Formats: sequence, C-alpha cells, structure tokens
Amino acid sequence: MPYGSTQQVPATAPGMPYGFPQQAPGTYQGAVNYGFQGQPMGFPGGFVPPVQNQPMNGTIWMPIPPSIPNCPPGLEYLTQIDQILIHQQLELLEIVTGFETNNKYEIKNTLGQRVYFAAEDTDCLTRNFCGSSRPFTIRIIDNLGHEVITLHRPLRCSSCCFPCCLQELEVQAPPGTTVGYVIQTWHACLPKFTIQDENKRDMLKIIGPCVVCSCFQDVNFEVKSVDETCAVGRISKQWTGFVQEMFTDTDNFGISFPMDLDVKMKAVMIGACFLIDFMFFEHGSDNQQQSGVWQ
Repeated sequence: MPYGSTQQVPATAPGMPYGFPQQAPGTYQGAVNYGFQGQPMGFPGGFVPPVQNQPMNGTIWMPIPPSIPNCPPGLEYLTQIDQILIHQQLELLEIVTGFETNNKYEIKNTLGQRVYFAAEDTDCLTRNFCGSSRPFTIRIIDNLGHEVITLHRPLRCSSCCFPCCLQELEVQAPPGTTVGYVIQTWHACLPKFTIQDENKRDMLKIIGPCVVCSCFQDVNFEVKSVDETCAVGRISKQWTGFVQEMFTDTDNFGISFPMDLDVKMKAVMIGACFLIDFMFFEHGSDNQQQSGVWQ
C-alpha cells in the first residue's frame, strides 16, 4: 500500500483484531478532539503500517520510532531530530470574544511532520483572571494519543524586583516521573533561566536579550553550557507578520539542540519554550511584554 494512502486496512488482516480498533489503556481521553486517531494494535513484531500515521484531517505524523532502552516512553521521537518547530493554533473564539482560551500547539519536525500535540489544561477563571501569569498544566500527546510529557507551572512572580519567588516549570515524562526543571534566574537586565535535571542539578543555561521585542525580527534565547562559555542550542520566537503579531497571541517557535543531547534535556527545553512564550509573548492586559523590556 503506498505511503499516505487513505485505503483502510481490512479488519481481517493477519494479526489484526476483529471489529473497530479499541482505545489503548492509558490513552489520553481528549485525543479525539485534536484531529487524530489512535492506531490499532496487534500487528506482528509491533509493525504499524505507515497509513496509520495519517489522521483523518490529513495531518502527517512522524513515523513511530522503535523503543529504546532507558528512554522514557514517547521520547524516542526526540532521538531522531535536532530541531523542532512549535506552532500555536489560532483560536477564533478568543479573537472574537476577547476571552482567553486554552492554548493548543502543534510540535513538528523540519519535514513538517507532527511529532506531538500540546494542549493547555487550565480552568476558565484562572485563564482570564491571571492572564499570561497564570499557573498551567500543558499535556503533550503523541500520535497514539498517549500523554508522554506533562508540564506544570505554579503561580509565581516574574519581576526581578521579587527574586525570592521567580518562575519555574516542572517537566514530567511520562506523567508522574519528573525529568527536569526550568528555573528562572535573577538578573537585573537579562531574562535568564537554568535547566536542571530531576535531581535539580544545573545542566544548561538559557539567556535572552535585554529587550524582548519581536517587531519585524526573530527573538533568540541562547542555550549555553552551565559556565555560559559554550553554545548548545537556541530557542527562537519567530516573527509571524504584523497582523498576526498585533491582533492575536498565536506564536511560532523554533528549538535547536544537538542530536546527541539527552532526550530528557530536550524535553525540558520544550518546556522552557512554553514558559518563555507565556512570560514574554502571550498577549494580555497584564502582560509585561507590552512594554517590550525585561523588567
């Protein structure tokens, strides 16, 4: 069967259970709302036909990689890429009514294949009362509908005037197992963050520009070694055009990292990207990004 074909595999194919595919245990229940379908199990040797990577809405998913020893389940995708693109989805209800809705993101590789789908899980009161400073949980889902990464941001302060209660983010992969943290580091002029492992040991540093302004250009946050002497990667907020930047909070990001970087640290870098988005680029009445200057 040609790759990308919409032809359905007969229910009587060898090794395939009869009837409609059932949802696998542990599958994220909201998966069907995100435009993809779970893949049927039961093929010999764990083989899954490529056609099953094509959701009903035409989105092309990255092929499922083989399992890797000592790799958190679902992070095998990250072993095969050194760049990812994060595209926030446009929410028409938010544009029309002005009410903040849960953010949703597509996470893709450089070929345009979807690697993950991320969805914010925050109640309406918190979203609209706390704005971009809100605490949140973001659930990151793979193409089987499994929640593979969970991001938790508590309610904290982001101003350099309050260094004792700065921003932090916990990254779990799989949910319930902490693999790292993103900790805001106090600095009078620059937005700085520390990436830590599950034991809160410093692993990487993130340093942004003094003026965080995305007007007609990308904004780059450099990822460096702990001593800040060696460049490791980059988190870039990409300029998306005047209309989209001014009238929506839909943002695009690019993340680059070494191919051989620990997948846990790659997952934490993804978490750092979401924290940076909320801190500097999520529009709202209380958003300090309105001034364009790190406070």
